[in-house]
Amino acid sequence: MALIVQKYGGSSVADAESIKRVAKRIVDTRRAGHDVVVAVSAMGDTTDELLDLANEVAPIPAPRELDMLLSSGERISMALLAMAIHSMGFEARSFTGSQAGMITDSQHGAARIVDVTPVRLREALDEGAIVIVAGFQGFNRDTRDITTLGRGGSDTTAVALAAALDADVCEIYSDVDGIFTADPRVIPKAQKLDHVSSEEMLELAANGAKVLYIRAVEYARRHGVLIHARSTFSSSEGTYVLGEGMKNPREAEGAVMEEPIVAGVATDFSQAKITVAGVPDVPGKAAEIFKIVAKSGANVDMIVQNVSATGRTDISFTVPKADAAGALKALAGEQTEVGFQNLIHDDQIGKLSVVGAGMRTHSGVSATLFEALSAGGINIEMISTSEIRISVVLRDTDLTEAARTVHTAYGLDGDAEATVHAGTGR
Repeated sequence: MALIVQKYGGSSVADAESIKRVAKRIVDTRRAGHDVVVAVSAMGDTTDELLDLANEVAPIPAPRELDMLLSSGERISMALLAMAIHSMGFEARSFTGSQAGMITDSQHGAARIVDVTPVRLREALDEGAIVIVAGFQGFNRDTRDITTLGRGGSDTTAVALAAALDADVCEIYSDVDGIFTADPRVIPKAQKLDHVSSEEMLELAANGAKVLYIRAVEYARRHGVLIHARSTFSSSEGTYVLGEGMKNPREAEGAVMEEPIVAGVATDFSQAKITVAGVPDVPGKAAEIFKIVAKSGANVDMIVQNVSATGRTDISFTVPKADAAGALKALAGEQTEVGFQNLIHDDQIGKLSVVGAGMRTHSGVSATLFEALSAGGINIEMISTSEIRISVVLRDTDLTEAARTVHTAYGLDGDAEATVHAGTGR
């Protein structure tokens, strides 16, 4: 007998029939002799619809009340799922995030988990019940308020529960069959990966891959949780995300896994580029600029500084599009103090990233990328690297074709098109 944590996203519980299909999968797992804990998202597009409704009644919704509103979506799906399981003759108990012991800080809309005390969940499991937990939400002990964890919060909930309960595996279900060498909506011939390291998955998630959220992968790596990404709509095995020292459940005893040179290609359309032009080329100016940007709350990704030829230089950096306006306003307010000449905002960019642990030990990975882009007539605007990643910024209109070209250049294309069951990726 194993303890299995399962997470089902919005597309997996989009309507009554979908909920019954998920309930059957959960019951089948219980029939196989396993204890089951489930974290569930709101049905379909419920969270987005609630956000739209909030914005209709208030231009800037109060954060506390917004969390109260948004957390209702998961409570609906958890109760319906428990009802469906009951109708199949199995005991199921649903719990909100606070009832499940999901303790967070007080940051509404983007709370961080600080502790998990799953006392009631343990009691329910000991009494033979299937446990259903509302994902995406928690509780702050100091304010005694409901909080939400932000986008991907149900993934994080599931991993945190798996860590706290010492589960054997955390199964993350979505509408694709696992983790692919690229987004199958962008590159139909992307191949499903048998396994990927948590290090590679962190890079893929941070650079646009949406099948798993970065906070969940980070939490799993820190707490030694084995993630199995798989499809709600298929019974086939998916992709295992392996932390340091973890064994692939598919591998024979004593088998040695060879790291792939390139595990995947990720695309990201969510970035904007800001150029601070005519910056005095003296020590300390970059520090001033990025201190201002940090105070605005913007999360800087890539940075490039031009060579100075006239005593002044340009510094370009990328931030999420949603953060760009705040960063520009903050910089404009300090223009005289910093002494730069002007600001340039460009939100028509895309980021392409190539990720693979094998980059550490194989030469020529960069050359393959740049040759493929050159052959496709695609211009590169910025370059950033890590030990296992190369990222480039391109025009957003070139990004899809660039991803397909690079995917082919690394020999990642499969023989058949990948299946996307529900069409959203979640």
